[in-house]
Amino acid sequence: MLVIIGIAIVLVAVLGVIHTMGSITEPPEVLGGLIGAALVGTFLGVLAAYGFVAPLARAIDAAYSGDTEYFGCMKAAILAHMQGYAPRISIELARKTLSPAVKPNFDELEVAVSGLPSGGG
Repeated sequence: MLVIIGIAIVLVAVLGVIHTMGSITEPPEVLGGLIGAALVGTFLGVLAAYGFVAPLARAIDAAYSGDTEYFGCMKAAILAHMQGYAPRISIELARKTLSPAVKPNFDELEVAVSGLPSGGG
């Protein structure tokens, strides 16, 4: 959604310049007003893009990056299991997708997995 807002802001600024260039044959009084409006539109577009949309996008990305990493780890485990890897290998492949801040070491993972049922049924 933020990308669409950013593109719209830039598009409006560019359209102001295009409108001004389309009226290049107008007298200087009219052309001066159009150039001023195009410059103000461009300035406001850049200000909105860099001062509002970009920081908001970074804040949203930071807020949801943990969820993205969590779902990516689950995806890696499920895909590895569906491809026929052993459960412990699937878990290890999923563990490798985690960032070092939250990644359990091998020993912690072995302790957590050793208590699980084998599922051999």
